[in-house]
Amino acid sequence: MDWQEISGNWVLVPRNPVAIIHFLGGAFVATAPHLTYRHLLEQLASKGYAVIATPFVNTLDHSAIAKSVLLNFERAVERLHDTSAIRKRYLPIYGIGHSMGCKLHLLIGSLLPVERAGNILISYNNYAAREAIPLIEQFNLATAVEFTPSPLETNKLVQERYNIRRNLLIKFSNDTLDQSKTLTELLKQRFPEMVTVQTLTGTHTTPLGQDIKWQTGESFTPFDAFGQWFKQEVYRDLNQLQRTILLWLNPLSPP
Repeated sequence: MDWQEISGNWVLVPRNPVAIIHFLGGAFVATAPHLTYRHLLEQLASKGYAVIATPFVNTLDHSAIAKSVLLNFERAVERLHDTSAIRKRYLPIYGIGHSMGCKLHLLIGSLLPVERAGNILISYNNYAAREAIPLIEQFNLATAVEFTPSPLETNKLVQERYNIRRNLLIKFSNDTLDQSKTLTELLKQRFPEMVTVQTLTGTHTTPLGQDIKWQTGESFTPFDAFGQWFKQEVYRDLNQLQRTILLWLNPLSPP
C-alpha cells in the first residue's frame, strides 16, 4: 500500500477493507498526519482498515475546522467509491482522534449529521486559548481571544448533542496534558455502559512514534541484539496502543 492524496486527505486503502477510519491528529502535527502518525496508521491499514487522515491547520474557530475536515473526508470516501478502490457501498466508519483531533471528532458528532460505528479518543484535551497558545497571555489578549466553541461550550455540546454512542477513551500514565476525566463523566452520563476507558503506559506523544528500520548484518552480533532490544523498548508503548485500538475495533481479532 502507498499513501495517496485524495481531496485534501492522505489515504491508505488495503484490499477488501473491513472498515474506514477517519483520523485527525493533534494541533501542531496535524498538517502531515501520514508522516507524523505514519507507523500507527500503517499498522491499522495492515489489519484491513482503510485509513483517511485529514490534515488541518489550527485556528481559533474549531467548529469551522470540524466542518472542513468532515467535508474533505466525505469527498475522499466518494472518490474511493467512484474509482472502486472501495467496492462495498457501506462500511462501518470509526473516528480516531489524538489530542485536538478528539475535540474535532466530538464537534463533528455534536454539530453535524454523521453516522459512526464509534470513536476512539486518544489523549483528549480541551484547553482554553490562553493555555494552548502561550503568547496570548504575554500580549494581554486572554479575555479577547478564545477558541470557538470554548471549553465550557464544548462540554455543553457533548453533554446535550453528541450522538456517537460507542466510545473508547485512551489516556497515558505520564500525560500532563490529558483531560479525559471530564469527558469520561460527560459521555457516561449520555451513554451509560457504552464508554470504555483504558489507561496505558506512555506519554502524550506516544501515538507519534515512528518505526526504526534495524537491518542486521550477515551474522547476528551482540550489537544487533542490543538494537532489537532497543527497538522493542521504544515501541512497547506504541505497540500496546495499537493492540488496544485493534481489540476495541474487533474484539475477535487475533492478538
